[in-house]
Amino acid sequence: MAEVIRMPRMSDTMTEAVIVEWHKKVGDKVKTGDLLAEVETDKATMELESYWEGTLLYIGVEKGKAIAVDGILGVIGKEGEDYKSLLENNKPAPENKTKAPKEAPPASKENKPEDQKATPAAVAAATLPEGAKVIRMPLLSDTMQEGKIVQWNKKVGDMVKSDDAIAEVETDKANMDVVGYEEGTLLYIGVEAGQAAKVNEIIAIVGKQGTDVSAYVAAEKAGGNTPPENKPKEDQAKVSQESKQPEPSSAPQQNASVENGDGRIKASPLAKKIAAEKGIDIGKINGSGDGGRIIKKDIDTYVPSAESAPKQDNKQQTGQQKSVQPFEQNGMEGHVDIPLTQMRKTIARRLSESNFTAPHFFLTMEINMDNAMSSRQLLNEVSPVKISFNDMAIKAAAMALRQHPAVNSSWMGDFIRQNNHINIGSAIALPEGLIVPVIKFADQKSLSQIASDSKDLYDKARNKKIQPQEFSGNTFTISNLGMMDIEEFTAIINPPDSAILAVGRIKESVVKKGEGFGVTNIMKVTLSCDHRSVDGAVGAAFLQTFKKFMENPVTMLV
Repeated sequence: MAEVIRMPRMSDTMTEAVIVEWHKKVGDKVKTGDLLAEVETDKATMELESYWEGTLLYIGVEKGKAIAVDGILGVIGKEGEDYKSLLENNKPAPENKTKAPKEAPPASKENKPEDQKATPAAVAAATLPEGAKVIRMPLLSDTMQEGKIVQWNKKVGDMVKSDDAIAEVETDKANMDVVGYEEGTLLYIGVEAGQAAKVNEIIAIVGKQGTDVSAYVAAEKAGGNTPPENKPKEDQAKVSQESKQPEPSSAPQQNASVENGDGRIKASPLAKKIAAEKGIDIGKINGSGDGGRIIKKDIDTYVPSAESAPKQDNKQQTGQQKSVQPFEQNGMEGHVDIPLTQMRKTIARRLSESNFTAPHFFLTMEINMDNAMSSRQLLNEVSPVKISFNDMAIKAAAMALRQHPAVNSSWMGDFIRQNNHINIGSAIALPEGLIVPVIKFADQKSLSQIASDSKDLYDKARNKKIQPQEFSGNTFTISNLGMMDIEEFTAIINPPDSAILAVGRIKESVVKKGEGFGVTNIMKVTLSCDHRSVDGAVGAAFLQTFKKFMENPVTMLV
């Protein structure tokens, strides 16, 4: 059956987007993950991928034109399939209300299978009450396919303003707030906290108080098979039950950060993360934000009580005992099953696809870092921001890619895309998983500019403030584990790149110098290449150029 493609909300402030370029035309075959179009939002120009397979039957917005969020971009289905009924059924609700009585008689005369399939969508569009607005799961990153509802900030019956964050959602990149951009009473919650919803799936409905949206919900989700009147009662019962179950917390009832009658601690995701990292019981903190909400400043200024002093004394006394105490088993053997985060799911899926579909080969080279170490010391005496060896590697790789454009490419199935721009992704490990902030146009930036951009992006990533356009668009990636004393390793290529450079630590080695021996500083790097787009000689030539830049950093300043 044909599927309607709608414009997703690609940033928290986005209301419409402009189609910069269509990468598919009507009649083209489309696969899952194919690039459909480039769209310009209020934040950046981003790529829109397809989550459906089939033939592109219809394009609803021409290049250069604007389209509102949730507007119809196009239709994908079987070649030659009739999709016009979908366009009629997906018109705005007020228009459907006036046209429904006129179109009803023809629907009863003909009993075509296509019409029967379209019935649920038609019922949904026709029965959406006037004034009711649907809130769908937005596309919050370029690789996101679903989002997990971490918590609802509103419950059914609450008033919602256009700028209210109605829920906190965990994506494959970070935890982000979902803003509904609609005003009214929250009539329906479609996904419980802890459950996931696919992009564009209904997560809530807002409208006038007392509005009945059961028929719309039943037609949208159950295809008319579930009695409409039963659906909202079940959802409201679930929400009511959920609101009575407080999150685990030892917070006293008088704490201003605990909502009355709810038990849920009001705190920003960043505050929760910092509190968990510092081992602070967030329930004991009084928030200074709106309505007693706990914010980062409250965690930073929190001074724990002296109640832990006796425990420290006990530890000191235990450490002074010299005799070995007899072992006493405490507890039984067991294990803990850790649920997968959205980020971990995406890492597993994308890297598995890369490892098993891209034929990897690996090239390792030793680099003398003596000149790099002395040059870095001199550079940091004049640089406004501290330059790291990783920043130097980013600059050297970017300049080497300019001389070897074949490495700065992507395998596209039927062709190889060679990029004219050079965007270096620099992998960083977070507790939730791996994220790759991107330094755009790295070959054109100075070492201090790269260092400044890297620091800002790493801080945003750690604090979950990084935006989709800041961790997408890479053409080459560097993974550096040298700071963790790893001498040498191989990395899996980060799609859609054709190569990734694994950087190890700098190690002192004894080498022959003149008639005697001396100590030199060696760093090993390993280039992982996709053999479909990069040959061995091409990868080796790239590494030789990279080595020249790293061993003579002054050449990167010319």
